[in-house]
Amino acid sequence: MCSVGDSFDIELEGKLAPKNYVCKDCNNKFKGIGKNVKCPSCQSKNVEVK
Repeated sequence: MCSVGDSFDIELEGKLAPKNYVCKDCNNKFKGIGKNVKCPSCQSKNVEVK
């Protein structure tokens, strides 16, 4: 989906709150949303919620 101009009026409060993750491979700490979270540093899916 692409948007040009005004933003969409979507309320995300309380539904898609980002969680804190730690990568078990490179120890990078980051925030993510979703079920298939990947480390932004090394692209590993070996992450855990902190």
